[in-house]
Amino acid sequence: MMFQFFLILVCFKSILNCVILFIGSFVKIFAMRTRYLLYIAIAILIVSCTSSTNNDSSQTTYRIATLKGPSSMGMIKLIDSLKSSSSSKIEVIILNEPIQVRKMMLDGTADFAILPTTMAAIVYNKGMDYQLVGIPVWGTLSLLGTDSTIAQWSQLKGKRIHVMAKGMTPDVMFRFLLLKNGVNPDTDVAIDYSFPTHIDMANAVAAGKVELGVLSEPLASQVLQKRSNVRLIFDFNDEWFKQQGSPIAFTAFMVRKDIAKNNRALVEEIANGYEKSSVWVNQNPDSAADLMVKYEVLPNREVALQAIPRANLKFVRAREIKSQIDDFLNVFYQMNPDIVGGKMPDEDFIY
Repeated sequence: MMFQFFLILVCFKSILNCVILFIGSFVKIFAMRTRYLLYIAIAILIVSCTSSTNNDSSQTTYRIATLKGPSSMGMIKLIDSLKSSSSSKIEVIILNEPIQVRKMMLDGTADFAILPTTMAAIVYNKGMDYQLVGIPVWGTLSLLGTDSTIAQWSQLKGKRIHVMAKGMTPDVMFRFLLLKNGVNPDTDVAIDYSFPTHIDMANAVAAGKVELGVLSEPLASQVLQKRSNVRLIFDFNDEWFKQQGSPIAFTAFMVRKDIAKNNRALVEEIANGYEKSSVWVNQNPDSAADLMVKYEVLPNREVALQAIPRANLKFVRAREIKSQIDDFLNVFYQMNPDIVGGKMPDEDFIY
Protein backbone atom coordinates (compact mmCIF):
# COMPACT_ATOMS: atom_id res chain seq x y z
CA MET A 1 0.00 0.00 0.00
CA MET A 2 2.79 2.36 0.93
CA PHE A 3 4.61 1.43 -2.25
CA GLN A 4 1.56 2.26 -4.37
CA PHE A 5 1.16 5.59 -2.64
CA PHE A 6 4.82 6.38 -3.23
CA LEU A 7 4.45 5.44 -6.90
CA ILE A 8 1.42 7.72 -7.30
CA LEU A 9 3.33 10.55 -5.65
CA VAL A 10 6.29 10.13 -8.00
CA CYS A 11 3.99 10.06 -11.03
CA PHE A 12 2.12 13.16 -9.83
CA LYS A 13 5.41 15.02 -9.35
CA SER A 14 6.55 14.06 -12.84
CA ILE A 15 3.24 15.21 -14.32
CA LEU A 16 3.46 18.47 -12.36
CA ASN A 17 6.99 19.10 -13.63
CA CYS A 18 5.83 18.48 -17.19
CA VAL A 19 2.93 20.87 -16.73
CA ILE A 20 5.23 23.53 -15.25
CA LEU A 21 7.69 23.00 -18.12
CA PHE A 22 4.90 23.27 -20.67
CA ILE A 23 3.51 26.44 -19.11
CA GLY A 24 7.00 27.98 -18.96
CA SER A 25 7.65 27.18 -22.61
CA PHE A 26 4.26 28.54 -23.59
CA VAL A 27 4.90 31.77 -21.67
CA LYS A 28 8.31 32.17 -23.32
CA ILE A 29 6.88 31.55 -26.77
CA PHE A 30 3.98 33.92 -26.09
CA ALA A 31 6.39 36.59 -24.80
CA MET A 32 8.62 36.21 -27.84
CA ARG A 33 5.63 36.38 -30.15
CA THR A 34 4.30 39.40 -28.31
CA ARG A 35 7.67 41.11 -28.58
CA TYR A 36 7.89 40.32 -32.29
CA LEU A 37 4.34 41.51 -32.84
CA LEU A 38 5.19 44.72 -31.01
CA TYR A 39 8.26 45.26 -33.21
CA ILE A 40 6.18 44.65 -36.33
CA ALA A 41 3.50 47.08 -35.14
CA ILE A 42 6.10 49.77 -34.45
CA ALA A 43 7.68 49.25 -37.88
CA ILE A 44 4.29 49.52 -39.58
CA LEU A 45 3.54 52.69 -37.63
CA ILE A 46 6.87 54.28 -38.61
CA VAL A 47 6.39 53.40 -42.28
CA SER A 48 2.83 54.69 -42.14
CA CYS A 49 3.87 58.00 -40.57
CA THR A 50 6.72 58.44 -43.04
CA SER A 51 4.40 57.70 -45.93
CA SER A 52 1.83 60.14 -44.55
CA THR A 53 4.45 62.86 -44.17
CA ASN A 54 5.69 62.32 -47.70
CA ASN A 55 2.14 62.48 -49.03
CA ASP A 56 1.49 65.76 -47.20
CA SER A 57 4.68 67.20 -48.66
CA SER A 58 3.79 66.09 -52.19
CA GLN A 59 0.37 67.72 -51.88
CA THR A 60 1.65 71.09 -50.64
CA THR A 61 0.75 74.04 -52.87
CA TYR A 62 2.62 77.34 -52.72
CA ARG A 63 0.67 80.46 -53.66
CA ILE A 64 2.00 83.56 -55.41
CA ALA A 65 -0.30 86.57 -54.99
CA THR A 66 0.32 89.07 -57.78
CA LEU A 67 -1.42 92.01 -59.43
CA LYS A 68 -2.93 92.64 -62.82
CA GLY A 69 -0.58 94.97 -64.62
CA PRO A 70 3.23 95.17 -64.66
CA SER A 71 3.67 92.67 -61.80
CA SER A 72 1.98 89.93 -63.85
CA MET A 73 3.27 91.26 -67.16
CA GLY A 74 6.87 90.67 -66.11
CA MET A 75 6.21 87.14 -64.89
CA ILE A 76 3.86 86.10 -67.70
CA LYS A 77 6.26 83.50 -69.12
CA LEU A 78 6.63 82.01 -65.62
CA ILE A 79 2.84 82.07 -65.18
CA ASP A 80 2.40 80.24 -68.48
CA SER A 81 4.98 77.63 -67.51
CA LEU A 82 3.36 77.00 -64.11
CA LYS A 83 -0.20 76.87 -65.43
CA SER A 84 0.81 74.55 -68.28
CA SER A 85 2.41 72.03 -65.90
CA SER A 86 0.14 69.36 -64.42
CA SER A 87 2.71 68.60 -61.70
CA SER A 88 3.41 72.16 -60.55
CA LYS A 89 3.07 72.83 -56.82
CA ILE A 90 2.91 76.59 -57.39
CA GLU A 91 -0.37 78.45 -57.88
CA VAL A 92 -0.47 82.02 -59.20
CA ILE A 93 -3.38 84.19 -58.07
CA ILE A 94 -3.84 87.43 -60.06
CA LEU A 95 -5.64 90.20 -58.17
CA ASN A 96 -6.86 93.70 -59.05
CA GLU A 97 -5.69 95.84 -56.13
CA PRO A 98 -2.70 95.84 -53.70
CA ILE A 99 -5.00 95.69 -50.68
CA GLN A 100 -6.18 92.27 -51.87
CA VAL A 101 -2.59 91.04 -51.89
CA ARG A 102 -2.05 92.50 -48.43
CA LYS A 103 -5.17 90.68 -47.18
CA MET A 104 -3.75 87.36 -48.37
CA MET A 105 -0.53 88.16 -46.53
CA LEU A 106 -2.47 89.04 -43.38
CA ASP A 107 -4.41 85.78 -43.36
CA GLY A 108 -1.33 83.73 -44.28
CA THR A 109 -2.59 82.40 -47.62
CA ALA A 110 0.15 84.10 -49.69
CA ASP A 111 3.52 82.34 -49.64
CA PHE A 112 4.94 84.81 -52.15
CA ALA A 113 3.50 88.27 -52.78
CA ILE A 114 3.97 91.15 -55.21
CA LEU A 115 2.84 94.61 -54.12
CA PRO A 116 4.09 98.23 -53.96
CA THR A 117 7.43 98.53 -52.16
CA THR A 118 6.00 101.07 -49.72
CA MET A 119 3.23 98.65 -48.78
CA ALA A 120 5.82 95.88 -48.41
CA ALA A 121 7.62 98.08 -45.87
CA ILE A 122 4.36 98.61 -43.97
CA VAL A 123 3.65 94.88 -43.88
CA TYR A 124 7.17 94.17 -42.61
CA ASN A 125 7.14 96.95 -40.00
CA LYS A 126 3.80 95.70 -38.69
CA GLY A 127 5.53 92.47 -37.71
CA MET A 128 4.42 90.21 -40.53
CA ASP A 129 7.01 87.55 -41.35
CA TYR A 130 7.91 88.38 -44.95
CA GLN A 131 11.19 89.38 -46.60
CA LEU A 132 12.01 91.30 -49.77
CA VAL A 133 13.51 89.07 -52.48
CA GLY A 134 13.65 91.46 -55.41
CA ILE A 135 12.36 94.49 -57.30
CA PRO A 136 10.60 93.40 -60.52
CA VAL A 137 9.04 96.71 -61.66
CA TRP A 138 10.72 100.12 -61.82
CA GLY A 139 8.11 102.84 -61.95
CA THR A 140 4.89 102.84 -63.96
CA LEU A 141 3.18 106.11 -63.02
CA SER A 142 2.58 109.06 -65.31
CA LEU A 143 0.50 112.20 -65.59
CA LEU A 144 -1.99 112.06 -68.45
CA GLY A 145 -4.27 114.77 -69.72
CA THR A 146 -6.05 116.54 -72.53
CA ASP A 147 -4.31 119.89 -71.94
CA SER A 148 -1.80 120.16 -74.78
CA THR A 149 -0.22 123.37 -73.43
CA ILE A 150 1.51 121.80 -70.40
CA ALA A 151 5.23 121.22 -70.90
CA GLN A 152 6.64 122.41 -67.54
CA TRP A 153 5.70 121.51 -63.98
CA SER A 154 5.11 125.17 -63.23
CA GLN A 155 2.29 125.14 -65.77
CA LEU A 156 0.32 122.86 -63.43
CA LYS A 157 -0.26 125.76 -61.04
CA GLY A 158 -3.94 126.56 -60.69
CA LYS A 159 -4.97 123.21 -62.21
CA ARG A 160 -7.15 120.45 -60.76
CA ILE A 161 -5.33 117.12 -60.87
CA HIS A 162 -6.97 113.80 -60.03
CA VAL A 163 -4.86 111.34 -58.05
CA MET A 164 -5.77 107.83 -56.88
CA ALA A 165 -4.94 106.18 -53.54
CA LYS A 166 -4.78 109.14 -51.16
CA GLY A 167 -1.77 108.92 -48.87
CA MET A 168 -0.30 105.98 -50.79
CA THR A 169 2.52 105.68 -53.34
CA PRO A 170 0.93 107.56 -56.31
CA ASP A 171 -0.17 110.45 -54.09
CA VAL A 172 3.08 110.86 -52.14
CA MET A 173 5.25 110.45 -55.24
CA PHE A 174 3.27 113.10 -57.12
CA ARG A 175 3.54 115.49 -54.18
CA PHE A 176 7.29 114.87 -53.97
CA LEU A 177 7.77 115.64 -57.67
CA LEU A 178 5.63 118.78 -57.40
CA LEU A 179 7.76 120.05 -54.51
CA LYS A 180 11.01 119.24 -56.30
CA ASN A 181 9.79 121.25 -59.28
CA GLY A 182 8.76 124.29 -57.26
CA VAL A 183 5.03 123.60 -57.04
CA ASN A 184 3.33 123.48 -53.63
CA PRO A 185 0.86 120.57 -53.65
CA ASP A 186 -1.29 122.15 -50.95
CA THR A 187 -1.60 125.70 -52.30
CA ASP A 188 -0.56 125.81 -55.97
CA VAL A 189 -2.76 122.99 -57.27
CA ALA A 190 -6.03 121.30 -56.34
CA ILE A 191 -5.50 117.56 -55.81
CA ASP A 192 -8.75 115.64 -56.24
CA TYR A 193 -9.22 112.11 -54.84
CA SER A 194 -12.68 111.48 -56.29
CA PHE A 195 -11.52 108.30 -58.06
CA PRO A 196 -9.68 106.23 -55.42
CA THR A 197 -8.62 103.09 -57.33
CA HIS A 198 -6.55 102.48 -60.47
CA ILE A 199 -9.59 101.24 -62.38
CA ASP A 200 -11.82 104.11 -61.22
CA MET A 201 -9.22 106.61 -62.39
CA ALA A 202 -8.69 104.93 -65.76
CA ASN A 203 -12.43 104.81 -66.44
CA ALA A 204 -12.83 108.47 -65.46
CA VAL A 205 -10.01 109.63 -67.75
CA ALA A 206 -11.29 107.45 -70.60
CA ALA A 207 -14.82 108.85 -70.16
CA GLY A 208 -13.59 112.44 -70.30
CA LYS A 209 -14.46 113.15 -66.66
CA VAL A 210 -10.86 114.02 -65.82
CA GLU A 211 -8.70 116.61 -67.57
CA LEU A 212 -5.49 115.74 -65.70
CA GLY A 213 -4.92 112.47 -63.85
CA VAL A 214 -2.15 110.28 -62.45
CA LEU A 215 -2.31 106.75 -63.85
CA SER A 216 -0.17 103.61 -63.85
CA GLU A 217 0.59 101.11 -66.58
CA PRO A 218 -1.00 99.30 -68.28
CA LEU A 219 -4.11 101.40 -67.64
CA ALA A 220 -2.35 104.48 -68.99
CA SER A 221 -1.78 102.67 -72.30
CA GLN A 222 -5.42 101.55 -72.36
CA VAL A 223 -6.61 105.14 -71.97
CA LEU A 224 -4.18 106.40 -74.61
CA GLN A 225 -5.54 103.77 -76.99
CA LYS A 226 -9.18 104.69 -76.33
CA ARG A 227 -8.86 108.47 -76.45
CA SER A 228 -6.74 110.12 -79.11
CA ASN A 229 -6.91 113.54 -77.42
CA VAL A 230 -5.27 112.27 -74.20
CA ARG A 231 -1.47 112.45 -74.07
CA LEU A 232 1.29 111.48 -71.67
CA ILE A 233 2.51 114.71 -70.04
CA PHE A 234 5.09 113.52 -67.48
CA ASP A 235 6.62 110.06 -67.03
CA PHE A 236 7.25 109.84 -63.28
CA ASN A 237 10.16 107.42 -63.70
CA ASP A 238 12.00 109.94 -65.89
CA GLU A 239 11.15 112.79 -63.55
CA TRP A 240 12.22 110.80 -60.48
CA PHE A 241 15.54 109.93 -62.12
CA LYS A 242 16.20 113.63 -62.77
CA GLN A 243 15.82 114.33 -59.05
CA GLN A 244 17.27 111.19 -57.45
CA GLY A 245 19.70 109.80 -60.01
CA SER A 246 18.16 106.32 -59.82
CA PRO A 247 14.99 104.61 -61.07
CA ILE A 248 11.92 104.03 -58.91
CA ALA A 249 12.08 100.77 -56.91
CA PHE A 250 8.34 100.60 -57.38
CA THR A 251 7.24 97.02 -56.76
CA ALA A 252 8.38 94.38 -54.26
CA PHE A 253 8.53 90.60 -54.56
CA MET A 254 8.15 89.15 -51.05
CA VAL A 255 8.46 85.68 -49.52
CA ARG A 256 7.35 84.27 -46.18
CA LYS A 257 10.28 84.05 -43.77
CA ASP A 258 9.76 80.40 -42.91
CA ILE A 259 9.95 79.47 -46.60
CA ALA A 260 13.04 81.66 -47.04
CA LYS A 261 14.66 79.80 -44.16
CA ASN A 262 13.54 76.23 -44.82
CA ASN A 263 13.15 76.07 -48.60
CA ARG A 264 15.74 78.33 -50.19
CA ALA A 265 15.78 76.15 -53.29
CA LEU A 266 12.14 77.01 -53.96
CA VAL A 267 12.78 80.73 -53.43
CA GLU A 268 15.69 80.63 -55.87
CA GLU A 269 13.68 78.64 -58.39
CA ILE A 270 10.84 81.17 -58.43
CA ALA A 271 13.11 84.23 -58.32
CA ASN A 272 15.20 82.90 -61.22
CA GLY A 273 12.03 82.08 -63.13
CA TYR A 274 10.67 85.59 -62.58
CA GLU A 275 13.97 87.17 -63.67
CA LYS A 276 14.18 85.07 -66.85
CA SER A 277 10.53 85.78 -67.60
CA SER A 278 11.08 89.56 -67.42
CA VAL A 279 14.01 89.30 -69.84
CA TRP A 280 11.94 87.15 -72.19
CA VAL A 281 9.01 89.63 -72.15
CA ASN A 282 11.25 92.54 -73.13
CA GLN A 283 12.92 90.50 -75.88
CA ASN A 284 9.72 88.91 -77.22
CA PRO A 285 6.95 91.52 -76.87
CA ASP A 286 4.72 89.94 -79.55
CA SER A 287 4.66 86.50 -77.94
CA ALA A 288 4.42 88.08 -74.48
CA ALA A 289 1.42 90.15 -75.60
CA ASP A 290 -0.39 86.97 -76.67
CA LEU A 291 0.17 85.40 -73.24
CA MET A 292 -0.98 88.56 -71.45
CA VAL A 293 -4.27 88.42 -73.34
CA LYS A 294 -4.56 84.64 -72.83
CA TYR A 295 -4.32 84.96 -69.04
CA GLU A 296 -6.47 88.13 -68.96
CA VAL A 297 -3.70 90.32 -67.61
CA LEU A 298 -4.41 92.82 -70.40
CA PRO A 299 -7.48 93.25 -72.62
CA ASN A 300 -5.81 93.10 -76.05
CA ARG A 301 -2.51 92.85 -77.93
CA GLU A 302 -2.38 96.52 -78.87
CA VAL A 303 -2.49 97.67 -75.25
CA ALA A 304 0.09 95.03 -74.31
CA LEU A 305 2.50 96.12 -77.02
CA GLN A 306 2.22 99.75 -75.88
CA ALA A 307 2.48 98.91 -72.18
CA ILE A 308 5.48 96.54 -72.23
CA PRO A 309 8.18 99.17 -72.96
CA ARG A 310 6.55 101.65 -70.55
CA ALA A 311 6.26 99.18 -67.65
CA ASN A 312 10.00 99.15 -66.82
CA LEU A 313 10.16 95.40 -66.26
CA LYS A 314 13.46 94.19 -64.83
CA PHE A 315 13.84 91.75 -61.93
CA VAL A 316 16.77 92.72 -59.68
CA ARG A 317 17.71 90.96 -56.43
CA ALA A 318 17.09 93.17 -53.42
CA ARG A 319 20.43 92.31 -51.81
CA GLU A 320 22.22 93.78 -54.85
CA ILE A 321 20.47 97.17 -54.64
CA LYS A 322 19.90 97.61 -50.92
CA SER A 323 21.07 101.26 -50.88
CA GLN A 324 18.75 102.09 -53.78
CA ILE A 325 15.80 100.57 -51.95
CA ASP A 326 16.72 102.44 -48.76
CA ASP A 327 16.97 105.74 -50.67
CA PHE A 328 13.59 105.16 -52.29
CA LEU A 329 11.84 104.33 -49.01
CA ASN A 330 13.57 107.20 -47.22
CA VAL A 331 11.95 109.72 -49.58
CA PHE A 332 8.53 108.43 -48.54
CA TYR A 333 9.54 108.23 -44.89
CA GLN A 334 10.55 111.91 -44.97
CA MET A 335 7.30 112.87 -46.71
CA ASN A 336 5.02 110.74 -44.52
CA PRO A 337 6.43 108.10 -42.11
CA ASP A 338 3.12 106.24 -42.06
CA ILE A 339 3.48 105.24 -45.70
CA VAL A 340 6.36 102.89 -44.79
CA GLY A 341 4.92 101.76 -41.47
CA GLY A 342 6.24 104.53 -39.21
CA LYS A 343 9.93 103.67 -39.52
CA MET A 344 12.55 102.54 -41.98
CA PRO A 345 12.74 98.72 -42.26
CA ASP A 346 15.71 97.10 -40.52
CA GLU A 347 18.41 94.85 -42.01
CA ASP A 348 16.26 91.72 -41.87
CA PHE A 349 13.86 93.23 -44.42
CA ILE A 350 16.11 92.06 -47.26
CA TYR A 351 16.27 88.35 -48.12
